[in-house]
Amino acid sequence: MTPMLGIMASQISGHLYTLTGNYDSIQTVSVGSGGQSTITFSSIPTTYKHLQIRSIARGANADTQTTLTIRLNSDSGSNYSYHRLIGIGSSASASGGSSVTYSYFYFGSSGTTAGTNVFGVSIIDLLDYTNTSKNKTLRFLGGTDANGAGGVSLCSGAWYNTAAVSTITLTADGGGNFDQYSHFALYGIK
Repeated sequence: MTPMLGIMASQISGHLYTLTGNYDSIQTVSVGSGGQSTITFSSIPTTYKHLQIRSIARGANADTQTTLTIRLNSDSGSNYSYHRLIGIGSSASASGGSSVTYSYFYFGSSGTTAGTNVFGVSIIDLLDYTNTSKNKTLRFLGGTDANGAGGVSLCSGAWYNTAAVSTITLTADGGGNFDQYSHFALYGIK
């Protein structure tokens, strides 16, 4: 082995060791028959740096896509903002809002007109959720494919509060339910 490869191998092996176990499963929610209007993660431990929610979901509304809304610590005041970049087929759009009552993410799940058994996927990161010196930041990546009728979305959001986050609530915008077999998982990132 050449000296350069030996150095690289030792550096890589040292870094691989530190990467193991960085994500811990905290809670999961699987929606049963009859659907579920809200997904709540509560009593979140304070032992992680960041949080991540991964979902595969379908809304019970008559849309191709369903938007996800997120509230932290049950705060329903006008303390949130969001920005969205959306691509649907060959078209794209951008939007945003401030002083709103939740952060708003597009394409977090598919709706009933997307086709039978079509589910959307999303990943939401909540950064520095226990840091009481700054407001909370969210980032989102989601998408769904409905044989050409789906789309993708890249979003960001903020909660203008410095409190540590102990509860996260997700709803399907418009008051609909999440359909049976929708699945949400919360992970802690060390």
